[in-house]
Amino acid sequence: MTTPTTEHDQPVLTHRQGALGRIVLNRPAALNALTHDMVRRIDAALTAWEYDDGVRLVVISGAGERGLCAGGDIRAIHADAVSGGTASLDFWRDEYRLNARIARYPKAYVAVMDGIVMGGGVGISAHGKVRIVTERSTIAMPETGIGFVPDVGGTHLLARAPGESGTHLALTGSAISAGDAIACGLADHFVPSHRLDAVIEALATGTPADVLGRFADPAPSGELAERRAWIDTCYASDNVEEILERLEDSGEPAAKQAAEQIRAKSPTALKVTLASLRRARELDSLEAVLEQEYRVSSAALTAPDLAEGIRAQVIDKDRTPNWSPPTLDAVRPEDVGRFFRAPAEGAPRLDFASVTTEVNR
Repeated sequence: MTTPTTEHDQPVLTHRQGALGRIVLNRPAALNALTHDMVRRIDAALTAWEYDDGVRLVVISGAGERGLCAGGDIRAIHADAVSGGTASLDFWRDEYRLNARIARYPKAYVAVMDGIVMGGGVGISAHGKVRIVTERSTIAMPETGIGFVPDVGGTHLLARAPGESGTHLALTGSAISAGDAIACGLADHFVPSHRLDAVIEALATGTPADVLGRFADPAPSGELAERRAWIDTCYASDNVEEILERLEDSGEPAAKQAAEQIRAKSPTALKVTLASLRRARELDSLEAVLEQEYRVSSAALTAPDLAEGIRAQVIDKDRTPNWSPPTLDAVRPEDVGRFFRAPAEGAPRLDFASVTTEVNR
């Protein structure tokens, strides 16, 4: 006998709560990892509410207590990569367009970044107008560890973080807590997790400024502020090998640990990530960065390290990826350059023509 599907079995729940539009990612067993269907459902809700005068603001959160969203469904990406498929290109196209839409949304978009927020989870939250973190927040762009490069507008955000803190986070894939997320420009307000229900209830009738003025606390101090001196010095290079030398020679134990973290990542992904960050600094809009990320992600889908990284970290979980090439010095400039090559005639492209709402960030 087939059990009938109920509303609560849906991967994204949407409903109205007064003047508030609620979006709840509803795959708690998978840490609310994003699928293509979920991206479409979020976009459809934002479209409906953008033109609904009864909706003043939108709140996005995740079901369960483990996190808002741990990123995209990388098992599906792995299956696509090893089969030579192109479904991931369609997924990324719609996901990146959603990221741009969130950044330009004309109504207040409030992201509850409670628990784990990684990769695609950052894309659906950190581009919002109001971003709330808690004592449980763990935020990261860990893509280099699976042979990938920060996307979903992540290189836009990290390239604009203070000093070289974004470079440090991108290359190491390190997770940060609430205080560092606010200091890096990835979040705005600290609210203890036990107050979140009260905050959301209050937002149904009040403005974000008024509500957070009542419920937010000063954020706990993070670690990055104390490490900025060596971070800014060591990462102020456009060469990954030189960055590693500076980290190892700095005399700081935390810097040496960062070097060890970096050396475990995909050599190709590291070099492409650093180039992406430096190029993102020169681009004048989130959309331009997302276009660049789409070219990089498309190239990564056909490169060996993405499938191998996901295999080692998620599929087989042996944590021993065989990177190709295996060393930084074997990654040639032309190997990096191919990730930024202009798309061929007829290749899938992003189209931001429909993302025309007023810039709010």
